[in-house]
Amino acid sequence: MDGIVTDVAVGVKRGSDELLSGSVLNSPNSNMSSMVVTGEGLLIGSSRNSCVYEANGNDNKKFKSEDKMDGAPSRVLHIRKLPGEVTETEVIALGLPFGKVTNILMLKGKNQAFLELATEEAAITMVNYYSAVTPHLRNQPIYIQYSNHKELKTDNTLNQRAQAVLQAVTAVQATNAPISGTTVSESAVTPAQSPVLRIIIDNMYYPVTLDVLHQIFSKFGAVLKIITFTKNNQFQALLQYGDPVNAQQAKLALDGQNIYNACCTLRIDFSKLVNLNVKYNNDKSRDYTRPDLPSGDGQPALDPAIAAAFAKETSLLAVPGALSPLAIPNAAAAAAAAAAGRVGMPGVSAGGNTVLLVSNLNEEMVTPQSLFTLFGVYGDVQRVKILYNKKDSALIQMADGNQSQLAMSHLNGQKMYGKIIRVTLSKHQTVQLPREGLDDQGLTKDFGNSPLHRFKKPGSKNFQNIFPPSATLHLSNIPPSVAEEDLRTLFANTGGTVKAFKFFQDHKMALLQMSTVEEAIQALIDLHNYNLGENHHLRVSFSKSTI
Repeated sequence: MDGIVTDVAVGVKRGSDELLSGSVLNSPNSNMSSMVVTGEGLLIGSSRNSCVYEANGNDNKKFKSEDKMDGAPSRVLHIRKLPGEVTETEVIALGLPFGKVTNILMLKGKNQAFLELATEEAAITMVNYYSAVTPHLRNQPIYIQYSNHKELKTDNTLNQRAQAVLQAVTAVQATNAPISGTTVSESAVTPAQSPVLRIIIDNMYYPVTLDVLHQIFSKFGAVLKIITFTKNNQFQALLQYGDPVNAQQAKLALDGQNIYNACCTLRIDFSKLVNLNVKYNNDKSRDYTRPDLPSGDGQPALDPAIAAAFAKETSLLAVPGALSPLAIPNAAAAAAAAAAGRVGMPGVSAGGNTVLLVSNLNEEMVTPQSLFTLFGVYGDVQRVKILYNKKDSALIQMADGNQSQLAMSHLNGQKMYGKIIRVTLSKHQTVQLPREGLDDQGLTKDFGNSPLHRFKKPGSKNFQNIFPPSATLHLSNIPPSVAEEDLRTLFANTGGTVKAFKFFQDHKMALLQMSTVEEAIQALIDLHNYNLGENHHLRVSFSKSTI
């Protein structure tokens, strides 16, 4: 018996129900007076409708009583056929949408549990719901029925782990309960009111795509729609389930979890929206119930074969070592994402998509150097080629597939030199340099040995400071002689308006806010690596902060 099982007392069989050691269960039909069971355990504290069973020796013996399973409603529910590795949190999540969970007792060895709800009415609603919709935990069907006991009391010393989880969940519920004209009583719980979740990704070192989100959240129910966007300088998503119950379960299990090791942290709340209106099926939004939607941006609608796959999609990407809830190795998660052709990770092939095709450029203004600087915020640009016969388009080769995905997800749809650029993965594997002696008018440039690469150094802090384009810029490497007014003037000369400025304490770094994201992009292109004197070259990045 492992350490977890010793915390949660193993019980004895009672008809089709289980009576747990270390528990008090009130039975509707119990007429017992005081009695002692020698050898197995001691039955004490006898009174009508209640009994206490304390462990005393062999926990695996059968204890027989007059109780019969009559199917009468009870606020104590008996859950069977649980997966062996299931956690208390996952079991509690089954009951949360229906009301407050007031107690839990796990039988790890028997793959069973008891769950006590605050009211019988909540338990009836839960049983009725799961009678129509078979509940699953970790892709395995489980079975829920009324217990023949009316109350579940546990010896907290024997049930410490489960009680700690229950207290934590209760605290979270109390924190998240909406404020209204009435106070929320201890027994009252706010069930999920919306099937739509708002998801924020913190510390997004690796790109998180729509397909990755779909794979993670599909573990908790059918995902109908997803919309991704950038707000407050953070990657966010709205995700709609078919049922608020699924949204509640996903929030409980996934909030605060990391998608990849030590990064890409999920922050999840319920949205005020109850339905999402998706107009396009593309890499930013998708309606899985409407595979016929166009992709937008003048692109044709999805290929019919792909549309049919979307319509049937349930679990196209099998993530090895299924979410528990999110302890998935980088390679496994990356393999799943790479299978969708969306994301490249170190050591995992992502179809060799290191080359980006950038179109709708301002051909009068754009240069290889300006593209190197902007796309260099999201990876180490190796080569840039502006197409000779189509100068509003360029090929950009990044150091790896992860960087190309990151640049695409952050820069597609942004304004550069007054035009909204479109960034997609190219079919090319590399960017070819012009033949020796051939003059291509400076349209192709090799940056492979550039000293300005931000991500050459393993473990660099730059990996942790990758943010979407924003009006606020982070400035660093500022020499002591440069004052706020100098920097305000410098950035105003890029053609924009400086709205706010704030030095950090050491005056080596600062935040500077332009009036628009487009102005900030222009300023970064013009002034990253600008020589401020005293051998200090200004470093400019996008910031998630505001002033």
